[in-house]
Amino acid sequence: MTEPAYSPAPPPAAPASTSVPGRTLGIVAFILSFFVNVIALILGIVALVQSRKAGASNGWAIAAIIISSISIVIGIIVAIILGVTIGAVAGHLVEICNEYGPGEHVVDGITYTCS
Repeated sequence: MTEPAYSPAPPPAAPASTSVPGRTLGIVAFILSFFVNVIALILGIVALVQSRKAGASNGWAIAAIIISSISIVIGIIVAIILGVTIGAVAGHLVEICNEYGPGEHVVDGITYTCS
């Protein structure tokens, strides 16, 4: 009786896809862009540079850069508006206190306490 013929083992499979440099960092930057804008912007730029050097695109990094940039600009605008508003209120309080002197004063239904 003859031995059954066995075919040789197939060669090992190559990896399905090579990882894109900066992709993981881009995902991290995207997640952080909702919480820590400046750090996410920096990480997003680093991830995009890494991906571009490898000749790959990185949508996560681009999204992180866009979201972080818009959030930073909105934050600056809100800070300016709050600063102007607080400054106006403080200025009004100083005017009231200069006019009426120290103590508690009710002007137009609002109670002001001046020291």
